[in-house]
Amino acid sequence: MLYPLKFLPLFKNKVWGGNKIKSFGFDYDPLPNCGEMWVLSAVEGNESVVANGPLAENTLNDLLEIYMGDLIGERNYDRYGNEFPLLFKIIDAADRLSIQVHPNDTLARQRGFSNGKTEMWYVIEADKDAEIVDGFSRAMSPEEYQQLLAEGRLEEALHKEHPQAGDVLFVPAGRVHAIGKGLLLAEIQQSSDCTYRIYDYNRPDSNGKLRELHTAEALDAIDFAEVRDGRTQYNYRPNATSPVIQSPYFSTNLIAFDKPIRKDFSQLESFVVYLCVDGLMAVKALDTIVPIHAGECVLVPAVADTVELYSEGMAKVLEVYVEPDLAPDDGYTHKYDNDWIAQFMDEQRQFIYGDIEADDCGCGHHHDDECGCGHHHHDDDCDCGHHHHH
Repeated sequence: MLYPLKFLPLFKNKVWGGNKIKSFGFDYDPLPNCGEMWVLSAVEGNESVVANGPLAENTLNDLLEIYMGDLIGERNYDRYGNEFPLLFKIIDAADRLSIQVHPNDTLARQRGFSNGKTEMWYVIEADKDAEIVDGFSRAMSPEEYQQLLAEGRLEEALHKEHPQAGDVLFVPAGRVHAIGKGLLLAEIQQSSDCTYRIYDYNRPDSNGKLRELHTAEALDAIDFAEVRDGRTQYNYRPNATSPVIQSPYFSTNLIAFDKPIRKDFSQLESFVVYLCVDGLMAVKALDTIVPIHAGECVLVPAVADTVELYSEGMAKVLEVYVEPDLAPDDGYTHKYDNDWIAQFMDEQRQFIYGDIEADDCGCGHHHDDECGCGHHHHDDDCDCGHHHHH
């Protein structure tokens, strides 16, 4: 009984936040500003709540526990379990954000986090002089970096972009970065709230205190390489799907359209999130039509084979999914979280037969004519449904 899901936004007041998100039609009173609007989140304590249809008032996490692979795709569920892999935000920076870095998966897991954070930004609006810090302007050693930081001269070594509306920046884990003043952007990232703040311009928070820095923790996380042009080049084509980012953590397309578009996802083993960044539109899937405006998103469950998009005039939307074929080959899995019997059987099989051959069917039988187990291993004798050539 799944259908395209809409969610209630979460509003975050920030020391650097502005009020542009109001122009999308959102009301976040009594907050004085909204620096971050969490559009879709499964981060603990900040779970998105369904806003439409019979499943309204359930959290995203609730639905993932119930619908599992039907919601996010079977292989994605094997990898991520009941942890939805992505976090979607709209960010309004009326002042510059702290210079920060996110660890990669390996370092984050060593430190007790479930994931690191690779992210991307799509610039919705940019003031004339807006800047983004994106990596270092030259390669340097950790020692040189620490010296610049200690002397308050880190800004001299930072690579800066001057983004315009429509620009995309891909920010891999380990890259030092900061969103500058006068930017409204969509942020798509691994579901993780692990951030190391390394410099904050010595400004106080709302209580008059300096915000905590994480300079020691950040040191192992930083990629000290040079960045020359951090902007992602993509071909913008109206009324077509323009691929923007393809990464192990998420793939993102931009669709700008004023005519109906029909998508075939029968070969895609993933959920699809549509995050509207401009205009009014509607998403139709699984016999349900869901209208959205800029700043809202729809989560289309993995069981949907087709999606139709409609708009009132020109609309722009980011189409995001997780391709299991691109997942990092790091052995990370939640496959056995709820199935200790399967885990036990798998360990026993490994113990008895050593490393399982590539052509092993995983049925638990050993397919060798002389194994002495009493089975005759030709064709489908073992009932595992595979055809065994010898």
